[in-house]
Formats: sequence, structure tokens, C-alpha cells
Amino acid sequence: MFKDYKYTVDTRFMRYVQIDTQSDPQSTSFPSTEKQKDLSRLLVKELQEMGITDAELDEHGYVYATIPSNTSKQAPVICFCSHVDTSSDSSGTGVKPIVHRSYNGSDIVLPDDTSVVIKAKDHPYLAGKTGDDIITASGTTLLGADDKAGVAEIMDAAHFLMTHPEVKHGAIRILFTPDEEVGHGVDKVDMEKLGAKFGYTMDGGELGSLEDENFSADGARITVHGVSAHPGSAKGKLISALKIAAEIVDALPKDSLSPETTEDREGFVHPLRIQGAVEKAEIDFIIRDFDTSSLEAHEAFLRRIMDKVLERHPGAKATLKVTEQYRNMKEVLDQYPQVTANAREAIRRAGVQPLKMSIRGGTDGSRLSFMGLPCPNIFTGEMAFHSKYEYVSIQDMQKAVQTIVHLAQIWEENA
Repeated sequence: MFKDYKYTVDTRFMRYVQIDTQSDPQSTSFPSTEKQKDLSRLLVKELQEMGITDAELDEHGYVYATIPSNTSKQAPVICFCSHVDTSSDSSGTGVKPIVHRSYNGSDIVLPDDTSVVIKAKDHPYLAGKTGDDIITASGTTLLGADDKAGVAEIMDAAHFLMTHPEVKHGAIRILFTPDEEVGHGVDKVDMEKLGAKFGYTMDGGELGSLEDENFSADGARITVHGVSAHPGSAKGKLISALKIAAEIVDALPKDSLSPETTEDREGFVHPLRIQGAVEKAEIDFIIRDFDTSSLEAHEAFLRRIMDKVLERHPGAKATLKVTEQYRNMKEVLDQYPQVTANAREAIRRAGVQPLKMSIRGGTDGSRLSFMGLPCPNIFTGEMAFHSKYEYVSIQDMQKAVQTIVHLAQIWEENA
């Protein structure tokens, strides 16, 4: 089916990553940066040029589009989703993508900052990509494969389906979201307008990976109230909220329950930010675990630390406020086994061995699953994301395009 197909995923990807779409975690607007819409407008234009007449960009920065059904069967409407924004962890301005043809397995020195070297020994997945065409940035920015690889793959799959009417499929909805990297990717999705029954995010990593579970997540904030006094006459009066906050952070375990000491299915309590002064200080945490019920245990542990520190500082007060963020998509997906089963079969049809994996984080799909759209996550090839060392294999992206097309076919076959 793909033997003579001229893929567009690589040229699309190279075009998309040069558009700065970084989101801003400190912004209170939605989307958090207007520049994300620069890419979204281009995507609408390209979709319309394919003949997808209903492609639109709404005021919130979401792109909606439909690949019309070409079958007489009543196949369920499925959705493919990726996010247009890139992380604020590394600059996304002036991205210069470079294609390393027929990668030879050696270290990749990036030309605009030769101190940035993608070392094969540090990136075992890259070491296994000998012979592939690898795309990197130039050394001063991230690449943006997270998640413009997914965007480009959905766009190329749409192009394939629109130019190959002999491939039967039901209606397919396309959704491109802003602000996924700042945790607000689906805050304003119009689920009624989307109108899909099942979905797939294209935002995974290595070839063949299929993720049907993710961390359950809460946010927590400890607010410490101290007592301010002039430092010249503060003895017996001043109680520093800032020092108490530092003590709370220091009391966290050094060899467990943190991102730097856990892996696989282990959860953690992670301080993200501390700010304040003598009179008032705040600590922001993220709390993660695959077992949702374990979140309460982690939060109780954090409260015990806070209370114990406070015992040493009579006159100080503190509160702990917990906010739900997202939950493990597996709780929903287990009720719809055909969603992941069809994805596994699509990956196999693309000639790839499916890899069942878990996400030590969240995706738009985890929240969409609880909004009524069961939505696992499929590989894109993006690797070393959020950094200057980011890279992606063109061949991996092509396999992701094939997977999307096969998946559309499988839903139609089973209708």
C-alpha cells in the first residue's frame, strides 16, 4: 500500500519546527502564547488544500478537521490528536533542523554549539538507528519533535487518505491542541464539536510504543505564614516563613520518592518551586503515582513532614492545599479493550513489534479519556525531548504514518 507513496512527513516536520510555538507556564491567557496559532493557521491552510473543507481554527487555538468517511459501514468516528506547543525547558526560537542522512552510529556534534554532542553511549535508542535518516536541531534550541513529529504524522496520514480513496475508513476527526506542555491542552476542547467516540494521541517515543496508562497526578501547595520583625530587634520575635519552607523541602527523602531516585511504576513527591519572604512563603509540588489511591498516602506523608517541621517553630502556621490534575487513563481504557487492541494490530500491520509502555507523566489523552474520549498514546519517534539533544528518525515517523492509516482501516473493517 505504501510501496510507491512519497511521504511528506519529513518535509512537513522540517517546516513546522521552524515556527516558534513555545507555551508559557507563567501565562494566565489561553492559549498561553499567541504564537502557537502561527502553526495552527498553517495547518488549517494545508488541510484545506488537501480538500478537507471543514478545517478550522477556533478562538482558543484548537484546530478541528474531518477526513470524511468513504465507506457504507457505520464505523465509529475516531480522532487523532497532537499538540502544537513546545516545552519552555529549552529555547524554541530560531530552530534550524538538520538531517543526518544514513546515520552511521557515531556521536552527533551539533554545529551551532559544538559543546552539545548527542552521544551514542548516552542515547542507546539512537545507537540502534544506524542507517536511518536522523533529524536534530543545530545546538542552540530544542528540536520540537515533541510534538511536531505527531502533528506532521497526522498531516501526512491525512494527505495519504485524501489521495487514496480506495483505502476504506470511517469519519476521522483531527484535533491539534495548544498548551499541552503547560498542562492545559484540553481545557477548552469542545467535545460536542469534536464528535468522536474513540481517540489516539500521537505523542509517544520509540518505534512501536503504545501507552495505555499514565501517572495519576495532583498538584499541592504548602503556604507557610511566619512573623516579620525588624532584623535589628528580631530576637525572640521573627519567625522566617522562608526558612521553614526550606526545612520542609530538606526533610523530603533523599533516596526515594523523588523523580531523580525512582523509575518504572514508582511514584514521587516533587517540589517544583519555592518562593516568598519572611512573612509568607509557598512551595509548589507535583505528586505522581500510577495507583491513584497512593496519591492520598503521598499527600498524607507530605502533611506529616509539614506538621513535624512546624512543631519546631511555635507561632508559625502552614496549610496544605491539594488540587487534582489528571488521572491514569487505564481506568477508562480497561473498559474499552478494542481501542488498544486495534492500535496494537495497526502497529503490527506497519511491520513493527508493539511495545506496551507506561507514561511517567501525562498526555492530552489521559484527560480526554476522562472527558469521554478513550485515548491511548501511540509512538511518533520523538526522543530526548525538551532538550537541545532532541532527535527523531524519519523512518520512525513514516512508520507512524502507516500506523495511523492502518488504524483507520481496522476500525472500518471491524464496523
